Amino acid sequence: MSGFFGCVSRHECVGDVFYGTDYHSHLGTRRAGMAFYNGEKFVRSIHSLENGYFRNKFEEELPKFANSNMGIGVISDSESQPITITSHLGRFSVATVARIDNIKELTQELLDNKNHFSELSDSDINASELVAILVGKAETFKEGIEYAQSKIKGSCSMLIMTDTVIYAARDRFGRTPIIIGKNDKGYVCASESSSFTNLGYEYVRDIGPGEVVQISADGIRQVTPPGERMQICSFLWVYYGYPSAFYEGINVENARYRSGAAMAKRDTDLQLDCAAGIPDSGIAHAIGYANQKGVEYSRPFVKYTPTWPRSFMPQNQKMRDLVAKMKLIPNKELTKDKRIAFLDDSIVRGTQLKDNVVKLIDAGVKEVHMRIACPPLIYPCKFLNFSTSRSNFDLYTRRVIRDMEGTSELSEEILQEYVDCNSAKHKEMVNIMCKNMQLTSLKFQRLEDLVAAIGLPKCKLCTHCWDNSSYTE
Repeated sequence: MSGFFGCVSRHECVGDVFYGTDYHSHLGTRRAGMAFYNGEKFVRSIHSLENGYFRNKFEEELPKFANSNMGIGVISDSESQPITITSHLGRFSVATVARIDNIKELTQELLDNKNHFSELSDSDINASELVAILVGKAETFKEGIEYAQSKIKGSCSMLIMTDTVIYAARDRFGRTPIIIGKNDKGYVCASESSSFTNLGYEYVRDIGPGEVVQISADGIRQVTPPGERMQICSFLWVYYGYPSAFYEGINVENARYRSGAAMAKRDTDLQLDCAAGIPDSGIAHAIGYANQKGVEYSRPFVKYTPTWPRSFMPQNQKMRDLVAKMKLIPNKELTKDKRIAFLDDSIVRGTQLKDNVVKLIDAGVKEVHMRIACPPLIYPCKFLNFSTSRSNFDLYTRRVIRDMEGTSELSEEILQEYVDCNSAKHKEMVNIMCKNMQLTSLKFQRLEDLVAAIGLPKCKLCTHCWDNSSYTE
């Protein structure tokens, strides 16, 4: 997905940007970078995260950023960034959280107008450089940011650091968050509010959808007002968001407790010995479930983390599956002859869950009742870089639907039958999944229950992955 952190201070802010960016490490797995302005020049550094962690990569480089009162950092799941360029607007650095669906068309349009690109990401055009070029097409940063947002299809939130201020611009429909914090030294802006607490910053406000603000050490100035329509990604509360984070004033952990409780309310007749979460993202959902159900919360699965990186860090899918398999260890003492409800955030490809169920069966579990904290994923994400999926059929749900229908040509009318959790086809689909994974029972969160657990009106949430209902224009 990616996440960024920016700071403008009356004092040196290198440490704040370093640690603030590090607090976004759960949002990206490929590249990381920081850029600073020290009063005389821009200084930048970028490293790969595919074989290590942010702190290890940048800690030794901190002295070269010394005396900088302004900086931005980014954890990226895609391209190398921040990008620093010189234009008629002056020299500036750009970091983005973006998925630009029309990047090929925009690239060709710029090339036809005799622009050039110097930054590549795996031999492809670097999205942040493209954004920087678009911004540079206008007479002011305000006009440039608005122009870039008008040209981009998908989503793009950005931080632009000049030699005096930072511009923070949220994507048009607010699919990704930007939150502002402050202390007595200056201001910060970040994808995750959880990055503020230990650095001594307090929450000020969320930037609105399509809003642009100018941030200096002395305050915040609105450059472009927010739009009326917002559809922030629901998956932030289901999975991607850090437990202590707030988006639109709603805490992630509490939303997950409510989500788990909602599933428990629909399991009134289910007899259990305990409830458990698939580490880490299923834990909060499971606590909410157990508390509502009145059963013991247990940890029959533990995650081994000292030497294994995150399961989605390797770019090769076989390696991701191997890492996920190796780091989760069942505790036979807590599984043998037990009836357990397991909570997990989602079923994407289905590989990891199937492997986990086999482990549980081998560990002697009596019944495995799987509860998934969101509806079935039927539509791949069009707005954020959630995965490296190359096909709709990377989604386990899509493969099951394809097999049920006997064709890969799945019309929207057909897919909507499976979206409806009360339809016969939806129920059959879930039963097939349950059987394929050797589960005692399987249930998905109802969309209306998830929306209620988050606490925002559905029209303000992006639910595209589940029902294909979100704004595109």
